[in-house]
Amino acid sequence: MVADRVAPGTGWPGDPADARTPVARSAADVRDLACAAPSLAELTARQSVCRACPRLVEWREEVAAVRRKSFRDERYWGRPIPGWGDPAPSILIVGLAPAAHGGNRTGRIFTGDRSGDFLFASLYRCGLASRAESVRAGDGQQLIGARMVAAVRCAPPANKPAPGERDRCAPWLAAELRMVAASLRVLVCLGGFAWQALWPVLDGAGYALPRPRPAFAHGAEAELRDATGATVLLLGCYHPSQQNTFTGRVTGAMLDAVFTRARSQAAGESHSNS
Repeated sequence: MVADRVAPGTGWPGDPADARTPVARSAADVRDLACAAPSLAELTARQSVCRACPRLVEWREEVAAVRRKSFRDERYWGRPIPGWGDPAPSILIVGLAPAAHGGNRTGRIFTGDRSGDFLFASLYRCGLASRAESVRAGDGQQLIGARMVAAVRCAPPANKPAPGERDRCAPWLAAELRMVAASLRVLVCLGGFAWQALWPVLDGAGYALPRPRPAFAHGAEAELRDATGATVLLLGCYHPSQQNTFTGRVTGAMLDAVFTRARSQAAGESHSNS
């Protein structure tokens, strides 16, 4: 199977990388390149060309070459999905991983799939996105005071990354968290996977964490303190997967409640006024 991914620097809207961007091919490379990235822009460029997980590389590129029937005439991104949104966010939204025919196709997290449709509609209602839909890179969508990342940057088979793949990807998340820490006031975890993946990253970044570790739940809250003593609120939110939205486990009102709480906290409002 010949990979049909988008080559860096070939004109894809919002592509942060070019042919000179260094490529991580091992866990050690990921650690070194993430830690040494001189800016957020360079970090996202390096994220977008990573090849450190052979199983994920093979899968994302196979999907990009074969394509779903409904998208067979479209070019697929077929690369890792970098962090996206406000470069100095007060709210950081952490998801699981890109969808094979969503972010892996469009090049932007939660863009072009039904989970994203549900999520962005809520973000728009809550004043955190400029549009109610996120269709493709370059569609004019913007996040407002928020940034969006995935715990694992490549689309995994069956939407299930292996623990080793999660851990190999973690330095990208740790570096991004470090670069936005000065403005950050709220972390929103979409789903239990993101909640679990974030704790060791927070610990390694020097955050004072509650003991015992709070269990994931929709609406769960935990107060953290960063290395400067500033308070950061961690919020749990059910993932807007099709399974969750179709069964009613998560509704638009439930998402709105979490993001309204996040926006109020980011603005310095008390909980009673949220």
